[in-house]
Amino acid sequence: MQKVISILSCFLVCSCAVHKIPETEFRGVWVATVVNIDWPKHADDVTSKKKEDFLQILDFYEQLNFNAAVVQIRTAGDAFYKTDLAPWSKYLSGKEGKSPEDFENPLEWMIGETHKRGMEFHAWLNPYRATFDLDTLALDTSHDFYQHPDWMVKYGKKYYYNPGLPEVQQKFVDIVEELVTNYPVDAIHFDDYFYPYKVEGEFFDDDDTFRIHALPNQALEDWRRSNVDSLVKSVHLAIKKNKPWVQFGISPFGVWKNKSTDPKGSDTKAGQTTYEDLYADPLLWIKKGWLDYLAPQAYWSMDYPPASHRNVVSWWANNSQNTNLYIGNGPYKIRNNKDRAWKRKNEIPKQLSFSRELTNVKGNIFFSAKSLIGQHEDVTKKLQKKFYRYPSKNPSPLSPVQRIISQPKIDSIIKTKGAVQINISHRDSIPRFVNFYSVDKSNRKKHLLERGYLEESQNVINTGLKLQKKHLKNGIGISINDAYGNESDIVPIKLKTN
Repeated sequence: MQKVISILSCFLVCSCAVHKIPETEFRGVWVATVVNIDWPKHADDVTSKKKEDFLQILDFYEQLNFNAAVVQIRTAGDAFYKTDLAPWSKYLSGKEGKSPEDFENPLEWMIGETHKRGMEFHAWLNPYRATFDLDTLALDTSHDFYQHPDWMVKYGKKYYYNPGLPEVQQKFVDIVEELVTNYPVDAIHFDDYFYPYKVEGEFFDDDDTFRIHALPNQALEDWRRSNVDSLVKSVHLAIKKNKPWVQFGISPFGVWKNKSTDPKGSDTKAGQTTYEDLYADPLLWIKKGWLDYLAPQAYWSMDYPPASHRNVVSWWANNSQNTNLYIGNGPYKIRNNKDRAWKRKNEIPKQLSFSRELTNVKGNIFFSAKSLIGQHEDVTKKLQKKFYRYPSKNPSPLSPVQRIISQPKIDSIIKTKGAVQINISHRDSIPRFVNFYSVDKSNRKKHLLERGYLEESQNVINTGLKLQKKHLKNGIGISINDAYGNESDIVPIKLKTN
């Protein structure tokens, strides 16, 4: 199938100083939908307002040269898309099970708008949280609470799926498989909620399931971890069976174990840990090759005594050699936390500088989307000037499929006043990016200017490419890369005006 790409390029002069920016770096933002944290702002907003607000998020982070949106599409046994496997989310339509008005396919629309901006779409799902409160009368009758009450465990002020039941694991694998098959997502993403965070005085009642399904002499804690391991492995296999280029990433709580309970743990004093309290073992998952990326949530300030960002990130950098490691940062704490370090505009910039000092860290994800929009402009300006002046390519999986990517064919270059339209043809069946580079006089790449996303079924992509005067002199370079990270040689294009 032949694809045609139309690029509208406008010429702007930029006199700012140049900072060395990584050519490849993950720059993601979590868009949380549970209790309408980021989007929609209000579940009962009209569809046009919901769309406007989502585009505001994308446009803001596109201007910051981010390259991925991690969007929550399953919050608590629900869905932000039409499916027989879960009811519509009340956070989207105002009432669980009710389809959003004049919004036929929200997920398809969100993915399309994200891709239009040259960004990846990572579908974020919460596997085990069944409800966000105990108001079960507000649940639709199609919710698993009613369809499969034997799957539910009441704990604290929520209901959870019982991770020890094979039927629960299979249900979630089916959900992932449906998503990967029917939607052009770039990744499936889990957060830190596996077994729930401990609630004082509460017991997670899975004794009967343990007696039936545990191995002989297997401890409860090991059995629980094996249940999560089984889900992670099964999801990995389901994704790769259907679309091997779709990635699988998990964002665990930032502390695996404290050094006080295990010499291999981090020099921290976290009240709960991923391994011992949430029964999740990310080190095993990456050792087995089940994850394309890991994004531990290191939401503490650089020198926070109980669990410093510095110690936590260093520990993960030293223990995550078999996957792409991204760091979860917490700009939601800026000027909104008892830790005085967050009162200063330099906390997030210091964390980004630290990430770039560590060769094993390949990028960052911000929680959450609303944290910087319309506020903390001094922080945003510093990020844009020092860290995100130019775009970056998304990291490829550590075990990619090797493919030869042919150069794009330049069909035509049409010059108009202050702009140029470049028509490009290319043949490929895997989703991919079109890369626009600044080049020197010898047509060697200098830095990335912009990216455009091209899906298999997409015929035209429109993007505005900002150029400096020197690009009119030296031209630009264009290449294609697939979702595995294989990239063609660049095609140089001269852009001198008449």
